[in-house]
Amino acid sequence: MLAAFLAVMDQFIINIALTDIRDDLGASMPQTELAVSGYALVYGAVLITGGRLGDLYGHRRLFAVGVALFTAASLACGLAPSAGVLVAFRVVQGVGAALFYPQVLSFLQTDFDRAARSRAFAVFGTVVGLASISGQLLGGLLVGLDVFGLSWRPVFLVNVPLGLAALAGAALLPPRRGTDRPLLDLPGVLQLMSALVLLTLPLVAGPGWGWPWWSYALLLLSVPTGFAFVLWERRVAGRGGLPLLDAELFRQRVFAAGNGLALAFFAGNAGLFFILTLHLQQHLGFSPLQGGLFFTPLAVAFIVASALAPRIRARAGLHLLTLAYAVNLTGILTLLAVAVTVGDSAWRGVPWAPLAALTVIGAGQGLGVSPLMAAVLTDVPHRHAGAASGVVESTAQVGAALGTVLVGLVLQTSPADGTPAFARALTADALLAGTALLLTIPLVRHRPRPRPLRPDRPWRRTASAHHRTGVSS
Repeated sequence: MLAAFLAVMDQFIINIALTDIRDDLGASMPQTELAVSGYALVYGAVLITGGRLGDLYGHRRLFAVGVALFTAASLACGLAPSAGVLVAFRVVQGVGAALFYPQVLSFLQTDFDRAARSRAFAVFGTVVGLASISGQLLGGLLVGLDVFGLSWRPVFLVNVPLGLAALAGAALLPPRRGTDRPLLDLPGVLQLMSALVLLTLPLVAGPGWGWPWWSYALLLLSVPTGFAFVLWERRVAGRGGLPLLDAELFRQRVFAAGNGLALAFFAGNAGLFFILTLHLQQHLGFSPLQGGLFFTPLAVAFIVASALAPRIRARAGLHLLTLAYAVNLTGILTLLAVAVTVGDSAWRGVPWAPLAALTVIGAGQGLGVSPLMAAVLTDVPHRHAGAASGVVESTAQVGAALGTVLVGLVLQTSPADGTPAFARALTADALLAGTALLLTIPLVRHRPRPRPLRPDRPWRRTASAHHRTGVSS
């Protein structure tokens, strides 16, 4: 959980320090943007490969390698003498995070029984929510305090002691890998990473660079590259090899539908954070720290809802997801109603209405993140746990990039009716949230409702995990 916290926090903590980085290192605008997008781009492209490497060579081993690489790169980022060096080691950070993050989900999937797994994923959801909001708050605090006169550098150096603690804790994790160890599907790795880069690079960098012609060309090229990857994987499976991404995963209705749901859900929520941040800081004049504090009710609601999710799911099954996304959509629609009827004055003084809407949104997100991850991975065979975990997180990353781009495009339009840009972007975001709600239907229809869990059932590993790791019950 400590490592998962670092991976998510580092996607947000740098945002607060961008101005100081630009001034101190003399970075150009493209370099500044690459310091942010380089991490997300490489992280999303390597996740599935990192997950499959864990299946082949052991989840604990890849976890330790990834955390060590991430920690060393964080130290190098904090000591970077130039913008080019900073961008290069941000890319290395992304590689390290992509190696260890899928192993976190793999451990949750393979080392706990149903009752324990539900609780473990609830903790995971809480950690992800806490990391998302604390990245903004901690970044603002570290830059504002100017610790030891280091300006922006502590936003990276703070990872070093935390990363070393996670690395030391890796010794406690159970070692495991498949009974056989086929070779890594290197052609599949190259094709998949190429397809993901061709898809995500324009989504991540295109808006900041004014959508040059090559951004559209790369998007078009991602389609045949992805198709070639699918054909290659079928060929590898047909001759008895282990493909990087086995097609049998997508024959499981819950896994396939769940990834579609993750795409829509994370697109909507990333888009919401994007437009809210812009509205608060650029339109209303909030400081970065004030803007981060404004999300506090959402974060608190997320954490509380994540903790309650296992109890609700024990009785409602996957109907919990329908409830979660309905609550999330209600909060977004409430925020839209406030924007249309009250306008900017609602955000001044004590903005009870926006804060209440954000609280509802946070509750919906908290109920919907960890149960979704648990549901998508429930029926995945252990030999594919790492690769499947990488798929889910890659889908979330692509969804987040897509949602940011979509609402960004809406913000740039100028309709004839004069509707405020913030209201238009919220409308687009509500459509994404509504899509996520509709996509819960195939999940709920084709999944049996579980029996209520006994309240006194212990949190334990499965018997097979005991035998594998030598831990007595």
